Formats: sequence, C-alpha cells, structure tokens
Amino acid sequence: MNRDVTKVLPPDHQAFADAIEAMKRYQEAKDAGAPPEEVEHLKNLAESLFQAINDYQLSVLGGPDYTRH
Repeated sequence: MNRDVTKVLPPDHQAFADAIEAMKRYQEAKDAGAPPEEVEHLKNLAESLFQAINDYQLSVLGGPDYTRH
C-alpha cells in the first residue's frame, strides 16, 4: 500500500470547515421548519462534503478508492 500521510487533510483544513458549516445550515433549516425540499438539499450537500473528505482521506491512506469505477 502506498500511504502518504503528508497529503492527509489536517483538522483545520477549509474542507472540514465547509462541511461543518453545511451541516449547521442543514440543522438550522430543519429546526426552523424550512420546506422539506430545502432541508433535503442542505442535508445532501452536507453529506456529500463529508463523503468527499472521507473518500479523499481513504485514498491518500491507501484505502479503497471509491472514485474509480
């Protein structure tokens, strides 16, 4: 396995901040009773940002690459 820990995203990377902010917007919309379409959109956005981080981290650590089919 080819592991390059120098490419792992540090916890203060902007990608994490973006994903956390998206999750906050989703939760706020859900709590405020926003329209279901908006809540679902925000949920999908947050999940996709966290999934992208996860996929990237796995790929640089030599885990399965889910981006290749």
